[in-house]
Amino acid sequence: MSNEFAISAVTLTLRNLLDQVKELGDSDVTDDLPTDAKPTAEILITNLPLDEAYKFDQAKNQVNLFLYHVEHSVAWKNMDIPGAVKNGETGHPPLGLNLYYLITAYGENKNEIIGHLLLGKAMSILHDHPLFSRDEIRAAFSASLLQNQVERVRITPQPISLDEVSKLWTGFQSQYKLSVAYQVNVVLIESKRPARTPLPVLMRGPGDRGVQVQTGVIPPFPTIDTVTYPGGQNAAQQGDILTIAGSFLKGGTVLIRFHHHLLPADVDVAVEAGGTDDTVKVKFPTSPNAWPAGVYTLKVVVQNAGKPDKVSNSLPIMLAPTIHFPLTIVPLSPPGAKNYMATVAFNPALRPEQDASLLLGDREFKAGVHTTTVSSLNIELDGVDDGPYFIRLRIDGADSLLIDMSASPPVFKASNKITLP
Repeated sequence: MSNEFAISAVTLTLRNLLDQVKELGDSDVTDDLPTDAKPTAEILITNLPLDEAYKFDQAKNQVNLFLYHVEHSVAWKNMDIPGAVKNGETGHPPLGLNLYYLITAYGENKNEIIGHLLLGKAMSILHDHPLFSRDEIRAAFSASLLQNQVERVRITPQPISLDEVSKLWTGFQSQYKLSVAYQVNVVLIESKRPARTPLPVLMRGPGDRGVQVQTGVIPPFPTIDTVTYPGGQNAAQQGDILTIAGSFLKGGTVLIRFHHHLLPADVDVAVEAGGTDDTVKVKFPTSPNAWPAGVYTLKVVVQNAGKPDKVSNSLPIMLAPTIHFPLTIVPLSPPGAKNYMATVAFNPALRPEQDASLLLGDREFKAGVHTTTVSSLNIELDGVDDGPYFIRLRIDGADSLLIDMSASPPVFKASNKITLP
């Protein structure tokens, strides 16, 4: 999720896009232009207030990008970041922002025809580029982490009346120039306050198994109804065998197609032997670095010789991190401050694009920024009272397994219990 640098990242990404306007200065382009519409001076992309842009350098061509308004996104006022907060937890909504930019073009020596040429090129670039790609944001300002946010950043034209834009120019005591406005949304700046993470409920009541629904309609193509984790858990670990139930799941070759946004491409894994039309099983691959923790989607791909592949619907699954116990927890100075440093080793490895937290009882302690793929983290625990705690590691919304579902009723795993000091 993005941080306080996100606004700057949007401006820099827009400026990089508008650098394409400089193509109008190439000789193979200007040869086709009328004489009075040919830019002969340098084309500059600037980020200046309206009054300063007008006086910047009138002997050169200029496209000015000015952030004139920032407003809170109403849609994200009370919405938690998807995957960051689970049911029963109390999180803090991100700071959602909509940014409004004014683009103004100035032709060399007050040449309005060249100014119109520059403005048309800028508008054409943004019209063909309604979304920021993650690579573009990363190239402009990777430290902002804006490229990792769940919601894509969109560029849309902003209707603005002549009266509104005239008031804007008047406020800067500058002569009006033909301009166009754009809205960039949404920018989500993550709250620095930790979430409250109560321990999960072990049992809702005797015999409470949830609602069973039977529609009685079986579609004539592969369909997934449920994905079950081993041991009744709510997430998988590397090496676990997942049970997939549905219909029309049998064929010459049956593959499970896994998708994760950090993987360069979808990965197909063969099912275990003994599958039926209603049930197949697949072993989640074991690799310390190749499969990041977090949310995946999977599909069943049924292949028969001489026929097109049949692909089922997709369902989400969760790959949980596995903590390597015991942890190393040492007190920090000054003595008596109840501050500790926890060293946590785990798998799969944590990538630079991922967020991690250590959950101690009902408190969350976020890990710092990491620029490389790591399998161990040092996380500071501040203001922790003495006593026993159950501990979990959260990576991109996936928690390490805490509950032993084989017991009746379920209990918390004794291995996840630590005592401070």
